[in-house]
Amino acid sequence: MDNHLSQKFEEIVGKENVLASEVDRHSYSYDAAVLPPKLPALAVRPETPEALGRVVKTCNELGLPLTVRGSGTNLSGGTIPSPGGVVALTGALNKIIEINEADMYAVVQTGVVTAKFATEVARRGLFYPPDPGSQAVSTIGGNVAENAGGLRGLKYGVTKDYVMGLSLYDVDGELVKTGSRTVKCVTGMNLHGLMVGSEGTLGVFNEIILKLVPPPKASKAMMAVFDDLGKASETVAAIIAAKIVPATLEYMDDFTIKTVEDFAHAGLPTDAKALLLIEVDGHPAQVEEEASEVEAICKRVGATRIHVATDAAERNKVWEARRAALSALARVRPTTVLEDATVPRSQIPAMVGALEKIAAKFKLTIGTFGHAGDGNLHPTILTDKRDHEEWKRVEAAIDEIFDVALSLGGTLSGEHGIGTAKSKYMAKEVGMGSILYARKLKKALDPKGILNPGKITGE
Repeated sequence: MDNHLSQKFEEIVGKENVLASEVDRHSYSYDAAVLPPKLPALAVRPETPEALGRVVKTCNELGLPLTVRGSGTNLSGGTIPSPGGVVALTGALNKIIEINEADMYAVVQTGVVTAKFATEVARRGLFYPPDPGSQAVSTIGGNVAENAGGLRGLKYGVTKDYVMGLSLYDVDGELVKTGSRTVKCVTGMNLHGLMVGSEGTLGVFNEIILKLVPPPKASKAMMAVFDDLGKASETVAAIIAAKIVPATLEYMDDFTIKTVEDFAHAGLPTDAKALLLIEVDGHPAQVEEEASEVEAICKRVGATRIHVATDAAERNKVWEARRAALSALARVRPTTVLEDATVPRSQIPAMVGALEKIAAKFKLTIGTFGHAGDGNLHPTILTDKRDHEEWKRVEAAIDEIFDVALSLGGTLSGEHGIGTAKSKYMAKEVGMGSILYARKLKKALDPKGILNPGKITGE
């Protein structure tokens, strides 16, 4: 980018907040997806909402592609910029503007870190349930853009279930407000519903209004151990069929168990073929009743043993081990491909069986864990992208994983988004009619196509 254009952005955000060195450009050329990096012309770091709006307007006027980036934890290429474009960093827009205890909502800027927000809410005696695996660093704006999920999605839902409203900048830098702080609001179109999961392609978020809920009064966590993958996956279906909705119902296969235990030393049983990590919460009497029912189901279907956490420290140790699954697996090989094939919960046994066959067919190491209770599995392929022959097998395996998930009535993504990684599969799930409709919508709101081009619909 020439000096004249750099100066334009310096006038908006200050010279110290225009990052155009070779190192900076490389730093913001990729995200957590296993995709080729793309060098932006520069990155800018607006420190005020007004500056963010001016950045959007300037990019539109100059026809410069704009990608908004929180912490770059995206797993589908949603924050990989366009070559020669601009990356807008939201790290300085990190104020919790309001936490209203009486009406149970909060208003935050887009760069607020998820875990910090949840902790601050908890200090006020309230609860913000969405808990993506990257919550320690991911931002609320990124969560909304990707409609992030997490371990508690089974009972409490995902990010979209907590967005009451938001404000955003359109391509002309105009502030658009949608939704309200009230529990009910049907004023105007449900634009915030449209923006959740739009991956930065339709507008640039400014402030977000989030619903808060009362925390559960009690909880009980347990670990069910299985000597057979099929029995573990059948247990998931049996718990749901019994009309019990745990707060979390997580799955780990044997390879993942061994790898995590070697990494986290949490006391996981390395002789197990599979684990289910289960937590029920709610009123104390309800918790005791549901925990007993879940334990009985696990035993009936085939758990070899069940361990119930006796205190908070023991409970937290197990959940920390589950949250360490990706970090542990990523140590095994140079390249880690984490997918999020999602199927109806009753199809979990079929999906688990298919993943075993796919790993054997393509001679690949696949560790599988994930949110089994809501059908959202994370088959994690451990490979080395520099091995071209093996990488071809990886790509073929990914194609087959998605084909199986769709054949079982599932979806391409439960929580990671589409980005550029999965856009080529979109027609298989939603058909060209839906893709063309989305493209028309984008064209109407972003005529020059500057907002995170190439994501979701491939255009």
